[in-house]
Amino acid sequence: MLRQLRSERQLTQEELGFRAGLQRKHISALELAQKQPSLSTLFALSKALDIRTSRFIALVELAWVDPNEIKQTSLS
Repeated sequence: MLRQLRSERQLTQEELGFRAGLQRKHISALELAQKQPSLSTLFALSKALDIRTSRFIALVELAWVDPNEIKQTSLS
């Protein structure tokens, strides 16, 4: 989900990391599901992606429940 949102906004991992105050390696690990974000990281990413945190979490939840449904939902 993070990669999809980042790509839609035409951001590199480095650009997203800079906007969110995170290292590029951390963004990569989150996108690869090697790490789980803290609540403060979710807020920082949401702000950097210009999306409400509640919407961001809802999209992640939706992707876990039904990955095919996410393609039918507007991400903005």
